[in-house]
Amino acid sequence: MAKPRQGNPAVYVGVLMLIGLMLGPVLYIIIGGFRTNSQITTDPAGLPDPWVFSNYTDVLAGETFWRQVGNSTIAAVITTIGVVGLGVMASYVLARYRFRGRGVMYALFAAGLMFPATVAITPLYILIKNLGLVNTLPGVILPQIAFGLPTTIIILVPFLRAIPREIEEAAAIDQCSRLGFFWRMVLPLSVPGLITTGILAFVNSWNSYLLPLFILNDQETFTLPLGVQAFASEYSVDTAKVLAFTSLSMIPALVFFSLFERRIVGGLTGAVKG
Repeated sequence: MAKPRQGNPAVYVGVLMLIGLMLGPVLYIIIGGFRTNSQITTDPAGLPDPWVFSNYTDVLAGETFWRQVGNSTIAAVITTIGVVGLGVMASYVLARYRFRGRGVMYALFAAGLMFPATVAITPLYILIKNLGLVNTLPGVILPQIAFGLPTTIIILVPFLRAIPREIEEAAAIDQCSRLGFFWRMVLPLSVPGLITTGILAFVNSWNSYLLPLFILNDQETFTLPLGVQAFASEYSVDTAKVLAFTSLSMIPALVFFSLFERRIVGGLTGAVKG
């Protein structure tokens, strides 16, 4: 029997170092929340001795944290629904129908991937202000949907294009309308791509900072990224509590992304194959 090939030890060392560089700051923030300010000042790289849980309990007992969690959840859920819903409809048209200007439209969405939000933030703020949506969650949600559509369409078009024409022809013979084919066949077959784009839209919305920073000025409407900044400014002398607030704010996104990691990889793989 052939012996299994052994990997290069240098590769494993490099991978472990890369993982350490990525996870090190996260672990430092989480563990730092269990320390006191004196412990952090005396030994910044040490472990808690003793472990202090009051930093986390104080944050969880406060109304501010849960209000910001609610705002982030509302913005992320509505953004995800809008991005996936509008994205799959636009992708269906681009993938299944031939019409003049289809290539230009697809190239326009592809160009949106190279268009950073920082370039459009000033005119976008003026537009949101003219619409009367400043200091409101819709003022954040609508631009997030717009900026999330290019990625969604680029991922979903190969999925929908890979659906065999024979299935559509068979559905037409059974007197299934185009809308019925979309609901009964297209959506179930493109579930991996929908899950992938939904997860990406949710995580991007949850971690969004620049757009809410310009649109939201009232602390009642702050999302978690803005809440972390406001909390750090308010409790600048209480480093341990700031670390606890920061770790609690990033845990939902980490858990959500970890649970659906395979879905993301599978969806992107299917998009590449398509």
